[in-house]
Amino acid sequence: MLFSVRVTNHQSNVMLNICDASLLGKNIVKDNFNVNISKSCYGERIVEKEEAEELLKKSSTINMVGKETILLSTNLGIGSHSGVKEIDGVPFLIVFKI
Repeated sequence: MLFSVRVTNHQSNVMLNICDASLLGKNIVKDNFNVNISKSCYGERIVEKEEAEELLKKSSTINMVGKETILLSTNLGIGSHSGVKEIDGVPFLIVFKI
């Protein structure tokens, strides 16, 4: 499985935007709510599962989109299924590590 990521470092915080690579560039619509899973937000580079795991572990703020991404994260103990929201069947999860 491939993941699309964008990493931003600010002071001592690492922010990770990560999604299933297959979702990159898609628009998700529910009622009047439209979400674009854009390259500018998630598409800095494509990584394999092992690198995605390392990025998830070291990031302090994580914005996740996609079934595989969220499954990988929750299997690592990062985030929980109770925090997952769905838009048009696509799961989203945001995690802030304290």
